[in-house]
Amino acid sequence: MHLVVIGGSDAGISAALRAQELEPGAEISVLVADDYPNFSICGLPYFLSGETPDWHSLAHRTEFPGLNILRRHLAQQIDAKHRVISCVHSGAEMTMRYDRLVIATGAKPVRPDLPGSKYEGVFVLHTMDDSFAVHQYLTDRKPRAAVLVGAGYIGLEMADALTQRGIEVTLLCRAETVLPTVDPALGHLIQKELRRHGVRVRTGVSAVEIDRTEVGRPSRLSIADSSGAQHAADLVILAVGARPDSELAEQAGAKLGIQGAVVVTRQMCTNMAEVFAAGDCVETYHRLLAAPTYISLGTVAHKQGRVAGENAIGGNRIFAGALGTQSLKVFDLAIARTGLSERDAREAGFDPVTTGFEANDHKAYYPGAVPLRIRLTGDRRTGRLLGGQILGNRKAEISKRIDIIATAIFQGASVDYLNDLDLSYTPPFSSPWDPVQMAAQAWCSKLPLPVGSI
Repeated sequence: MHLVVIGGSDAGISAALRAQELEPGAEISVLVADDYPNFSICGLPYFLSGETPDWHSLAHRTEFPGLNILRRHLAQQIDAKHRVISCVHSGAEMTMRYDRLVIATGAKPVRPDLPGSKYEGVFVLHTMDDSFAVHQYLTDRKPRAAVLVGAGYIGLEMADALTQRGIEVTLLCRAETVLPTVDPALGHLIQKELRRHGVRVRTGVSAVEIDRTEVGRPSRLSIADSSGAQHAADLVILAVGARPDSELAEQAGAKLGIQGAVVVTRQMCTNMAEVFAAGDCVETYHRLLAAPTYISLGTVAHKQGRVAGENAIGGNRIFAGALGTQSLKVFDLAIARTGLSERDAREAGFDPVTTGFEANDHKAYYPGAVPLRIRLTGDRRTGRLLGGQILGNRKAEISKRIDIIATAIFQGASVDYLNDLDLSYTPPFSSPWDPVQMAAQAWCSKLPLPVGSI
């Protein structure tokens, strides 16, 4: 059997490795559009900040024994009826037959239709080649000021990265607070941290035009925002999101769904025979909503790829679902979230209640205790845990604490169930009641506990 995987990032490599693990004798080919299979795209801001100076270290692995890794092979067409892929390598067209196929083409950055967005010095950041272009510009041009358009994960991480390089940063955010995937109460605290480090934050505005200016350096750009303000910069990064790279699958006959993502079953099957798909190009089954959504995360892509690879060689594994669990570092802060916000929960038909709670990360008498802000969302009628958000010092185990909440949501638990968990305690690391459990008690104190809750 010849298994072909299109895409060499998280989902594609995970699929190929799982298939090889279960069927060592299978012929497995991976078509990689660039030269960088299995590189950590999430690590690009740390390469550009200089914290990870050698880009080679971003590789999850460099050896793929038993896999046929075909670099610089760009798939251009899939003939699903005859099971043939057409691709281009070094300018030459070629075809490849397959028995089973996994499409893992990922996502592509949204490049807004913005006047001047193609000027020199204006970048998107999504691939290794994108990062090399930005790095070269930083090295050769030594920009003094940058404007970041978009205040999601990439925008915030790049604000941190460029500030560390001594560049003056202006951040333009369409929403009223940065990082709109968390509640405004936490968004304001993130803005405060950005400003504390010198980042100029402008919320409630969008970029409307980029133009060249004759003032100052020859490469100087001027960015106009929707309020009429002008922002001078030597470098602009457009970080307004990504969308599924699903055109290749669609042309082959794949059904598309939410945000243009490929529709798949929980076995990662498409509507085409012997064709699977996984990662940022597909819909994701949401564990709590029990319905498809679109989530672009490396963690999800790895899991979906593993399922697709196993099933492509004859397995019947089911993707368990995702909750959108994420974490982020912004200077000295860590922010993490999982599940549904109150707004999302209400739109999904729940009757949500959210409480905010503050507690030290460990016992106050042990040096170095820092406050954690925890927000829990649960359903008023059933007491079911729906979501959580945590913000605090980046050394305060934020990510691991959000994982407690994510695990409970994954099992369909109530908010009160958090209190029954047997969590570790020693004064330098926590309290007899972990802050997550204290937050759960604060939530429960506002509502009567439903009879029979988990």
